Amino acid sequence: MTATFAFGTWYGYAHQPAIDKVLKVENKTNPASLQNVDFSLFWDVWNRLEEKYVDKSNLDRQKMVFGAISGLVDSAQDPYTVFMPPREAKQFQEDIKGAFEGIGAEIGLRKGVLTVISPLKGSPAEGAGLKAADKILKVDGASTANLSLDEAVRLIRGEKGTQVTLTVFRDGVDHAIEIKIIRDTIKVQIINTEQKPNGVFVIRLSTFTESAALEFRKAVQDFFESGSKKLILDLRNNPGGYLTVAVDIASWWLYPGEVVVREKNYDDTEDVFRSGGYKLLQDVPTVILVNEGSASASEILSGALRDSLGVKLIGAKTFGKGSVQEVENLSGGASLKITIAKWLTPKGEEINGKGLEPDVKVELPQNPEEEESLDPVMDKALEFLAE
Repeated sequence: MTATFAFGTWYGYAHQPAIDKVLKVENKTNPASLQNVDFSLFWDVWNRLEEKYVDKSNLDRQKMVFGAISGLVDSAQDPYTVFMPPREAKQFQEDIKGAFEGIGAEIGLRKGVLTVISPLKGSPAEGAGLKAADKILKVDGASTANLSLDEAVRLIRGEKGTQVTLTVFRDGVDHAIEIKIIRDTIKVQIINTEQKPNGVFVIRLSTFTESAALEFRKAVQDFFESGSKKLILDLRNNPGGYLTVAVDIASWWLYPGEVVVREKNYDDTEDVFRSGGYKLLQDVPTVILVNEGSASASEILSGALRDSLGVKLIGAKTFGKGSVQEVENLSGGASLKITIAKWLTPKGEEINGKGLEPDVKVELPQNPEEEESLDPVMDKALEFLAE
């Protein structure tokens, strides 16, 4: 009888569901919406790890949970959908308020490779020679191959006065380049204006921050007061920003109610963002300068003016960041940044992962110091407006 009882006890334990073998873990029951999803393999692996892993003392159950969630989110294969444990979530909240120090460069993942979208004008990154489309292979000697976008950002950012070394690959260069950058407090100059010969006025917009709409209004006033008749909108190396600001700026060209951008949501509904209809610039001959560093709101504005008014894009293909993220606050201070929508131009062209092709493509010289022109893209724009 004793032997029979022992065998029965062993058999019962060996064949019980894996989830029941994992002790002292709360909330293991599937929610009602996931009752048809089989989690037995997950709990089986968890149990075997705790039972047989050689360094059990190194296992941290909270880290195991965070790791499992990160893997779940990563399976979406979207670099902008990420799980942030409490520490990273806190840093993210500080970053979006502008309270950060670093090198001053927007980065993203392109085909799984960490890539510079654009160095901000006047930033340490620009001063050290970092360029849009540079592929970052290493950060301080550590490979970026398996890093998420947020992990890479945390490595590159740091305290003012400290140094970070980026190993980058650049198209046209046959070897990796090491770029040493001293971190600093990042100050972004939103708009620069310049008068060119033959009645041409240039507005350089570096980012779509909350104050960019007001700054652009002042630039439009400067344009009219200058007596200029033609306009170049320079969005090169502009990584984007607020959608509402892009809509507001587009309104200086478009009629009331004209579509600026279409937003395709996760539930297959579509939101349409329309012009406020200031249209003071509608009859002003305009071209837009773009490159690999023009992303997000820059692509929205460029696509809207191209589709609705036939404004020409001059330069290089844009980055292709056309998605909307929402931050969900989770228990314990963690957060989930999740892509909830994609942007389409007024004519329905998808931006995300594709970018916008320029109407007039300008190939940059491999050795710009040997060229007579310091800015062949600007030269092409001036030539185009002179026709």
